[in-house]
This record gives sequence, C-alpha cells and structure tokens, in this order.
Amino acid sequence: MKRLFYAAPFLVLTTFPVLADEPEGNWVNLFKGKNLDAWVQRGGKAKYRVEDNQIVGSSVPNTNNSFLCTKKHYADFVLELEFKVHPELNSGVQIRSHCFDEDKIIEAGDKKIKIRAGVVHGYQVEIDPSRRAWTGGIYDESRRGWLYDLKKNEPARKAFKQNEWNKLRIECRGPSIKTWLNGVPAADLKDSLTASGFIALQVHGVGKKEEPMEVRFRNLRIREWK
Repeated sequence: MKRLFYAAPFLVLTTFPVLADEPEGNWVNLFKGKNLDAWVQRGGKAKYRVEDNQIVGSSVPNTNNSFLCTKKHYADFVLELEFKVHPELNSGVQIRSHCFDEDKIIEAGDKKIKIRAGVVHGYQVEIDPSRRAWTGGIYDESRRGWLYDLKKNEPARKAFKQNEWNKLRIECRGPSIKTWLNGVPAADLKDSLTASGFIALQVHGVGKKEEPMEVRFRNLRIREWK
C-alpha cells in the first residue's frame, strides 16, 4: 500500500469515522511477559515490575511523573492494550513521545516551548479513574496540555470500568490520532506536531502519599503501517 500524505491544519477536532483498512503486518507483542528488557524508565522513580504476565507500575512519594518507555520508536500504528488502575491513581499511555538529553526549544504553531533535558513529552492517551472520567482523551504531556478532552463524550466517559480491566485501542496514521475505550469511540484528533516517537506507560506523581497505588498493563500489541 502506498503511504498516505496529508495536508491537514496544525490542530483540528473532527468527526469519528473508523479507518477503512488495517495495517498489513502481523500483531507484535510489545511485552512478552518475562522481563522489561525492551523498555527503559525515564522521568520519576515509580517502581515497575513484571507479575502474572503484566507490567505493574507502583507509585512512590515525592517523585515526578514516571514513564516506562519502549526503546523503539513508532510512527503509524494500531496499538491495543488492557489496563486496570487504582481509583485514585492517574496514569496514561504515551505515544509518539520523546525525551531530550539537553534543553531544547520546539515550535508548536506560533508558540515556542522549552523542553527541559530528561523530561518525557508528547501525546498521552489519558487513563483517568476520577469522577471526570476522561480516559481515552488526549493530553500533550509537558507541551500544550489538553488537546482532546471528553467533556462532550458521555458514552466514552461511561465506558470506563472502575476496579476492572479496561481495553484501549489507539490508531495513529499521519496527523490522525483516534482512541477507543472498551469499544466506544473516545477521541478523534488531527495534529501534525510529532510524527513518531516511543510508547510509554505512565505512573503519575502522587505527591507525599506513601501508600503505593498501582496500575497494571497486559496484552500490549501493535501493528504498524509501513
């Protein structure tokens, strides 16, 4: 299949058509249930471990947001995964994200944003067990903030299952980023700032709270458009 090229504006909220085709390649497991050799931790000092074929992220007090990042970068893909999160722990899935070795200024439209060395930044598919229930929305971590919240998407907010396993589907192709939560359409964004980057699993900072809170991930698989 020929690669598609887009001439989209910088940031557009669109209607929600499902892509008509799927990537040609086979599903590839991002996590094979044994170890975290294909991943690297950046940002804060939350603890990550392997347990029962799951990646478990556990909060620790007095640290920044933590990210377990793939060593490989991905551009156009379909990513599926399941997660279960503590009701008081914010989390998320970074896509097309980066972490610089030195401070850098990036341009976002008519704005210039300073990214500090060692700070993970980029698109984040939100995991939000709070009453707000914006799981599946798209937040721009350490750059521009919310790009697509779920204020007007009640079906997606209601799709979240508290204290249970939930399934996320994320499609990235050109400037198009779409998400589904438990089969319900959540976000549909067009944004051309970043075309590729790593995938990461977030454990949000919890301030001074000492009791560990966990988020669990399993069945992470990806298919790429070439």
